[in-house]
Amino acid sequence: MVQAIKWVDEVVPAAPYVTTLETLDKYNCDFCVHGNDITLTVDGRDTYEEVKQAGRYRECKRTQGVSTTDLVGRMLLVTKAHHSSQEMSSEYREYADSFGKCPGGRNPWTGVSQFLQTSQKIIQFASGKEPQPGETVIYVAGAFDLFHIGHVDFLEKVHRLAERPYIIAGLHFDQEVNHYKGKNYPIMNLHERTLSVLACRYVSEVVIGAPYAVTAELLSHFKVDLVCHGKTEIIPDRDGSDPYQEPKRRGIFCQIDSGSNLTTDLIVQRIITNRLEYEARNQKKEAKELAFLEAARRQAAQPLGERDGDF
Repeated sequence: MVQAIKWVDEVVPAAPYVTTLETLDKYNCDFCVHGNDITLTVDGRDTYEEVKQAGRYRECKRTQGVSTTDLVGRMLLVTKAHHSSQEMSSEYREYADSFGKCPGGRNPWTGVSQFLQTSQKIIQFASGKEPQPGETVIYVAGAFDLFHIGHVDFLEKVHRLAERPYIIAGLHFDQEVNHYKGKNYPIMNLHERTLSVLACRYVSEVVIGAPYAVTAELLSHFKVDLVCHGKTEIIPDRDGSDPYQEPKRRGIFCQIDSGSNLTTDLIVQRIITNRLEYEARNQKKEAKELAFLEAARRQAAQPLGERDGDF
């Protein structure tokens, strides 16, 4: 998954949890980057302490409203409150905000806030490139919910179909996805799914709120050469018609086997099965973070000469 992100050049499997100068030097890295939340060792020390002291640490502001805790809460609560046209209910807000939280309080990084999409965020993720002469325009459509390795495997195989591919991913509206998937799908709303797909190196463009049926108008507008779909079942449109009947009629439809058996349903099932373990993990993590914050607060309140580590 990480290798498929377009800003990643190399992946180091099984990297140590505590980042050391030795690790940075081994892989020719100038510095290490992390979000502005804290990560601690088992004994409560900052995992980036060594690289910070050496001046080889950089920090990025964490994106508000995007958290694993929130996504897991949506799966377990089975609510549609996160869909783009829905107002967040007080029940969902209360549940998600307390999900896996320790009884002692709340730190700034654990808990849930609403993700607010902006044009600037989309610009940061988008390639900004239009199809060039000689490129093969390939259209794929779907929910791309909880963007996972099954999606990546599919998109990688689609990418291999042409020498110079330009892949356009059509993302269906939340209500459309809910119509054919049911339950409380999609787990991620349209805004969140847009950035997930745009971050993939195989995707050139995203249609935000694509029509369920691949129409002649859509094919002509984007000058599509090929339309691809995976091996998952194609649900008929609301009128019972095949949503891919137009590309099939033109002879430009292709089904691709990703070779992966991972689905969004399977990920949700894993989370539900491991719910208690996940809640316990969150509680333990937050308790540790709160203890770290309290220690930092106490140290900051001490007179300068009495602080640990002052020279």
